[in-house]
Amino acid sequence: MSIAPPPPVVGATPITQRALAPDLARGLMLLLIALAHAHMYLSGHATGFRGYALDGGVLDRLVAGAQILLVDGRALPMFAALFGYGLVRLADRQLATGRNWTQARKVLRRRSLWLLAFGFCHALLLFFGDILGAYGLVGLVLVGFVRRTDRSVLRAAAVGLALHVVVMFGFGLLTASAPKGDTPAAMADPIAAVVMRLIGWFGMTPTYFAASVVPALLFGIWAARRRVLEDPAAHRDLLTRVAVVGTAVAVAGGAPLVLVDTGLWMPSDPVAVSAYALHSVSGVAGGLAYAAIVGLVAGRRRGDGPVVKALAACGQWSLTCYLLQSVVFVALFAPYAGGLGNRVGDAAASGIAVLTWLSTVVLAALLAPGGRRGPAEAALRRLTYGRR
Repeated sequence: MSIAPPPPVVGATPITQRALAPDLARGLMLLLIALAHAHMYLSGHATGFRGYALDGGVLDRLVAGAQILLVDGRALPMFAALFGYGLVRLADRQLATGRNWTQARKVLRRRSLWLLAFGFCHALLLFFGDILGAYGLVGLVLVGFVRRTDRSVLRAAAVGLALHVVVMFGFGLLTASAPKGDTPAAMADPIAAVVMRLIGWFGMTPTYFAASVVPALLFGIWAARRRVLEDPAAHRDLLTRVAVVGTAVAVAGGAPLVLVDTGLWMPSDPVAVSAYALHSVSGVAGGLAYAAIVGLVAGRRRGDGPVVKALAACGQWSLTCYLLQSVVFVALFAPYAGGLGNRVGDAAASGIAVLTWLSTVVLAALLAPGGRRGPAEAALRRLTYGRR
């Protein structure tokens, strides 16, 4: 008796069938990531906990304060929640074709493994603060939670939040006690920069970034089971509560560090480190709030306007656009390239970040129509699903 072969592996969802809200959220999230990363390429300044110069001008201090309050530590959890949301959608798509969980899990793990590899290459060539490796690592370890009960997912998220506080307090102690020199992104020697980027990546990926990713990723899994972003109109009350409460928590939790990192308040090291940990853990609420706000907007607007289309296209090309940001920043800021890193301040760096993000939005808007995937997305899809 012949044995029927397993159903073929189904590739990524065609672009024309994708829900608007997740792509719109990814497109806007890339602006926050650009703003959070650009100042890390600057050099020659003493910096605070979040890497902003302590000796900047008034405009630099205002920009730094706004970004600490609303951007830093908020974009990463938002991306993590969307990543967890996407894991569930990928699993559902595999299971809907008749494949069993073991087969679907193999696909998810293969994709996570390749994301980890992408992250390593990103750190090797461009940026020590890569976040792809953390998503790949967490996807490998926590893929089983896609099938766990809601109670198990939420309990694990609570444990993850507690672990997050502990890890961030430890990083805060290191930051407070260590000399604050230039980051690997601002080092003049390209070979030394490569070495330090890899050291930073191997150290931060399983600790700093993974601890930041886990809680929001698990909340994203919980939301995906309810298809919150596919049908935001049906979940308007939930999204509104998350948006309001999450924003309030993020602002209240971030305010003390704003005062510390802008020099308006100089408390003892233990108090400053506590402010740093509070800022980070409240950022999980902020990231979820931002995703909820985008869901509410998507529920009220059609996706056929030019601005919405362009932002959604950027979200569809999120991996490519994320990597392009690093290419542009290295070309402009690195001492062995454009050299702007020691000639501009935080405000100018943020302005360059906005222009860089806008250029990727325009690029995606011009090339994505017709179902064309970004180069990085196409490579990841090919490596995950094979030729077919």
